[in-house]
Amino acid sequence: GAEELELLERLLGLPGGNKYGVQGERKVPVLQTNNGPGLTGLMTIAAHLVRQARKDQLLGSTAEEKAVVQQWLEYRVTRVNGGSSKEDTRTVLKDLNMHLEDKVYLAGNIFTLADILMYYGLHRIMVDLTVQEKEKYLNVSRWFNHIQHYPGVRQHLSDVVFIKNRLYTNAH
Repeated sequence: GAEELELLERLLGLPGGNKYGVQGERKVPVLQTNNGPGLTGLMTIAAHLVRQARKDQLLGSTAEEKAVVQQWLEYRVTRVNGGSSKEDTRTVLKDLNMHLEDKVYLAGNIFTLADILMYYGLHRIMVDLTVQEKEKYLNVSRWFNHIQHYPGVRQHLSDVVFIKNRLYTNAH
């Protein structure tokens, strides 16, 4: 959580220097603010940083986009963070693969905070996928590859390699 928020800060061009802590056994991120109580939770802090950077379009423009962004941020926190088994991971990849079938980004045609945080959350999963798994979740792979090349998103995270062409063809 805290590392992702630092990546997000840099991506948004914020000066950084925020103090992040974690709370409880689920390691919920906490941001200590100068004025008043701290902020708790990945979604809350991330949305706060986006507003601080005056990049509100990352939260969606229309009411519907905002709701979809919110939905995927919740999914990210409950399913991607919450899930630890292979089965959970497969479910997440299946859900995303279906959703991204006819979309460029999670909220349709606009790049949002949902894409950024989902990318950070899935990075460790995508790094470990085999070529076959990446092909099985083709829409997720396409989306992930697109996001990792989005200016400023990947930063120091490793580049996940996707093979553009099939190794074997049926033609003999």
